[in-house]
Amino acid sequence: MRDNQQALTEDQWHQATVIWNYHRMRHRLRPVDVAIGLGSHDLGVAARSAELYRSGLFPTLVFTGGNSPTTQARFPRGEAVHFREHAVELGVPAEAILVEPHASNTGQNIAFSRALLADAGMHPATVLLISKPYMERRSFATARRLWPEVEVLCAAEPLEFDDYLKTIGDGRLVLDMLVGDLQRVIEYPRLGFAIEQEVPDDVHAAYESLVRAGFTRRLITS
Repeated sequence: MRDNQQALTEDQWHQATVIWNYHRMRHRLRPVDVAIGLGSHDLGVAARSAELYRSGLFPTLVFTGGNSPTTQARFPRGEAVHFREHAVELGVPAEAILVEPHASNTGQNIAFSRALLADAGMHPATVLLISKPYMERRSFATARRLWPEVEVLCAAEPLEFDDYLKTIGDGRLVLDMLVGDLQRVIEYPRLGFAIEQEVPDDVHAAYESLVRAGFTRRLITS
């Protein structure tokens, strides 16, 4: 058993790594019209957004997100507000950032950010979504459904699974999130929330095993 795995077994660690690698899109980054930092419990999204802004990949950055049960205590004024403050501390000019403070799910992150940009007279052709590493695939699928006319790229902190567990410090939370996001990748297309994506057999098997092991706190129920 690995010290940083919060009592995960070796088998659970392997299954989680399979799902982690599937969630990562690993897009080759290039300049885009606008970036959208998706709110969450992970302040690393704001740090990565600031890093990519400073590298010159985009002139405008949107932070989107209100609160959820996992972020209320950490970000009492809302995810987007705290992310903006952190990005400014890291050198992003305040005037380069737009804040969308109401979204409570990924679909709203995309729809509300699109409306905010339109209100500001911006109609981008290319968008970079910056998220938690394991949210890349789901955010991509959601944006392709809700905003099909834009070209979507995804980015996150360039961390592998072990390193991400160290930054979060809560293995149970991370596995619950990995499993929950994968369920949404599988189920949301039939609900009209996202485009369909192929899920390999080994990823399905890892998902089913972790569900049986009880990593179910982030699952949606019918």
